[in-house]
This record gives sequence, C-alpha cells and structure tokens, in this order.
Amino acid sequence: MAFLILVIGDLHIPDRALDIPAKFKKLLAPGKISQTLCLGNLTDRSTYEYLRTIAPDLKIVRGRMDVEATSLPLTSVVTHGNLRIGFLEGFTLVSNEPDLLLAEANRLDVDVLCWGGTHKFECFEYMDKFFVNPGSATGAFTTTAASWAVNLGGGDGGEGQKEQDKGFDEDEEVVPSFCLMDVQGISLTLYVYQLRKDEKGVENVAVEKVTYTKPVEPTGAGNAAAGAGAAASGAASVSSS
Repeated sequence: MAFLILVIGDLHIPDRALDIPAKFKKLLAPGKISQTLCLGNLTDRSTYEYLRTIAPDLKIVRGRMDVEATSLPLTSVVTHGNLRIGFLEGFTLVSNEPDLLLAEANRLDVDVLCWGGTHKFECFEYMDKFFVNPGSATGAFTTTAASWAVNLGGGDGGEGQKEQDKGFDEDEEVVPSFCLMDVQGISLTLYVYQLRKDEKGVENVAVEKVTYTKPVEPTGAGNAAAGAGAAASGAASVSSS
C-alpha cells in the first residue's frame, strides 16, 4: 500500500469559508492517507479534529491567522524515502520569488519545500529542488495586506507581507485545491486536486499529476524509479472512490 502524504492549508474556517468542500471530503476518507502536512491557517478546533480523522499522524505549522497557537512551530521537516520535505505557511518569507524559496529550502536542508499563504496552487522545480504550494482547500478568499495581514507581533504585516500580496486579485475566484504526495526512494509523485466549475457552473474535481526525482548519482536510481511506478495506483484510487 502506498504511503500517501496529504498537503493542505489556508483553510480559514469559519472566518472565510464554511467548510472543506463535500467532494473533497469524499476523497479524503479515513484509512487512505498516512500523514497530513497542514501549512497553517487552520483557525478552528473542529477542523483540526477532522484532519486527525483523515490521518492521526498530523503535522502542523503556524499560519499568520493562527494567532492563538503560539506553541506551533513556524517550520517543520519530515523525511520520507531519501527525500527531506520542509513546510511552512510562508508569512515569514520576504516574498515568494523562487530565489527566496530556494534560500529557505537550503536553510532547512530539504529537497522539497511546501509553502502556503497565497491560496493558489503552484509547483515548480528549481535548482534541483521541488517547490509546492497546495493552495486553499476551502477556496477561502484573500484580501490585501493592509486589511488583514498579521505578523508575529501584530501590526500590518510589514513590507515583506505586502510584497507577498502583490498579484492578488480580490475579484479573482479562488479555486479550492489540495495535494497528495507519494514518495518512493528519490522519486516523488504529486497529485493535485482542484474543484473546478464548468461553463454551466457544475463543480467537478480535476486531478493532475506532476513528478520529481532528486538528482543523485546513478547508482540505485533504477530501483527507486521502479518503486514509484508501482505505488502510483494507490493515489489514483483516491480520485476514483
């Protein structure tokens, strides 16, 4: 059975969204996910308890809106196979530019860096590392830094937060999304789930797959690639349930 890792964040329940979409909840049935990485902005206890029903192994970092969760770490790292995966919400970053994300990945000494805060799915490979933003699982709206950004000590979030919020369109509809990761040795398969509307307004879950392989010496790489192919069916079955 594949070891599937749920990457989820920017939930903002109940302040900006009522709940995780029902179509997502149907996919995230207990017993399918082995570990959850929550990138912050959880904001309510009932959602925390729900995430624990998906996978008891729940790792959480502090988001900018988790103002009362002072005991949560700002960053965290897990290791699966031969990959180190770091995750954070992102409000401590000056911006989301690739070079700054790379610097954070190097600081944490990770191969894969997951970050949030933008409410928009994104993934890319840069300088041999893999970067993933799972977006908002609820489709929670975003606003400008001046109206809601909160830093560790309070205030308006500062220039760093304003830099992150550049490019946000308050009229743009946020597409709910989350990601699943399947790690086999040096290889990672990312499954992206997005709740999209067709021209008639009917919502359907779209699934995309992205792969990443950590650059290493050729020795042993063939075995890892073979294992990755065998495990792909585990994540695919989530979308068909």
